[in-house]
Amino acid sequence: MLDTVIRGGRVVDGSGRAPFSGDVGIKDGRIVEVGGKLGAAHREIDAQGAIVTPGWVDVHTHYDGQVTWDPYLSPSTQHGVTTAVMGNCGVGFAPVKPDRREWLISVMEGVEDIPGTVLNEGIQWDWESFPQYLDSLDAKPRALDVGAQVPHSAVRTYVMGERGITHDEATAEDIRAMMQIVGEGLKAGALGFSTSRTLIHKYQQHKYPPGTFASPEEILGIARAMKAAGHGVFQMTANHVSMEGELWWLTQLARDNQLPVAFALVQTDQTPDTWKRLLAHLDQTNAQGIPLFGSVSGRATSMVMGFQGSLHPFVLHPLWQQMAPLPWEALLAKLREPEVRAALTNMKVVEMAAQVNQEAAFFLRGMARLFVLRANATPQGTCSVDYEPLLADSVVAQAQKTGANPLEMAYDAMLANDGPDGPRNDGKGLLYFPVFNYSYGDLSQIHTELQHPRTLMSLADGGAHVGYVCDVSMPTFMLTHWARDRTRGPKLPLELLVKKQTRDTAQVYGLHDRGLLAPGMKADVNIIDFTRLQLDLPHFVFDLPAGGRRLTQSAQGYIATLVSGETTFEQGQPTGAMPGRLVRGPQHA
Repeated sequence: MLDTVIRGGRVVDGSGRAPFSGDVGIKDGRIVEVGGKLGAAHREIDAQGAIVTPGWVDVHTHYDGQVTWDPYLSPSTQHGVTTAVMGNCGVGFAPVKPDRREWLISVMEGVEDIPGTVLNEGIQWDWESFPQYLDSLDAKPRALDVGAQVPHSAVRTYVMGERGITHDEATAEDIRAMMQIVGEGLKAGALGFSTSRTLIHKYQQHKYPPGTFASPEEILGIARAMKAAGHGVFQMTANHVSMEGELWWLTQLARDNQLPVAFALVQTDQTPDTWKRLLAHLDQTNAQGIPLFGSVSGRATSMVMGFQGSLHPFVLHPLWQQMAPLPWEALLAKLREPEVRAALTNMKVVEMAAQVNQEAAFFLRGMARLFVLRANATPQGTCSVDYEPLLADSVVAQAQKTGANPLEMAYDAMLANDGPDGPRNDGKGLLYFPVFNYSYGDLSQIHTELQHPRTLMSLADGGAHVGYVCDVSMPTFMLTHWARDRTRGPKLPLELLVKKQTRDTAQVYGLHDRGLLAPGMKADVNIIDFTRLQLDLPHFVFDLPAGGRRLTQSAQGYIATLVSGETTFEQGQPTGAMPGRLVRGPQHA
């Protein structure tokens, strides 16, 4: 007798083929039968009217610290993620010498906007080497599977000390030591190695993480260590505007070592059409059998701004900086004062700041793409958070129609926080500011990218940028927006969107035992009421260690999520089951 049968659902199996109706049978944590009418089981789950998919495999997260205290990696599990891969962008917490722990925290705080107070309170250090870090993770119960990559910044600093931090060129001896550490990490179960060369990533105001300027000898030496270990993804975040200049060595690394290489493929306003040439290069390398992949996002990379967040239009204003330390109720009272509103929304002050401050100048240039974040009704009767707004609906465009001050409109929207029943006046309204992937004023570029065979669904950044980003909801958005709700252009097939974030992501990372509903595969499953699936508006909560703040986003419509055949979530609520484990290295069906 089967342990579990999921009855009568519309199966979207992860292979990319058209959905079909049938049962899914599970025994001993594995799928044993798919399709047709299956026999009796100890437990039956009614999936009539629902879709049944593999669990989502999210390969770009920054839960390296949160994984040590949160068994749910919230909110990823609320969005059906059953496998999460950490250690991206070259930052992480192992290897580490005891006197460098605080420094690694400062790097993560600066690069990924995870408060140092949270990490200091939450992480219970009991490792030095990368294998010891994996052992520490392996000992903790959790509701989903996790995998880790070896981060360049930690390795370089562990080997070179202060010379690594100050970007000295690595000697041959340094490179051999780094190769040994990376090789040991992969043999212990790391899924890959990550590095960053982007000048966006900084810590302690103006410092770049170790590895940002690493020589070709250093990078290619590490790649040889990966080849010797026999597995591993080389993940790289580049300086997006100059990504074309990085292709030659990434292609060489992938070709010579036959390693999957994944680089962040992002559209910037400075180079809005570069993505087309990057896709053309992926066409060429794909034809040659070179395993080069462009990591793409399912929507614009954006900042979500609010008075409770890290970023908003007034955050650089001297008056705001005086007020910011106030308790929330006292701060809200100040924000309601007309004199405070007049001072903060003075456009001349912003324009003057932009002359001497890069961040202020960046915001001023991008104000034409500042929107009030809203949820719109859909024909299905659900709400859809609008992540593809018209430029005509921006705060600036709306202000121009009436001659109003756009800063005043932004201020009032955040203060009023309009809901379906009118303004709440609670100061918790949010603004949406797409930074990358919105140069055309829509998501047409992403529509093309998602259909390319060598793009990798990635960049959701779970656990990172907790004060202004909430792209961890990407798996749900992929279904609601692209398969069902999009109005500003063509949609995409449901079966493609499921495959992109299950089978495709799993295979690139060597996780061949998941991402597909087929006999012998791991029973990681989502059962989803596709008709009523929706994203709720993001909001701030204060549930991190030391009372830390984070932006989170919930979903409606997940009937159940199973990991290794055990139900971890029902109707959006955790069951308490902890079948998750640390994934060590490649997995086979």
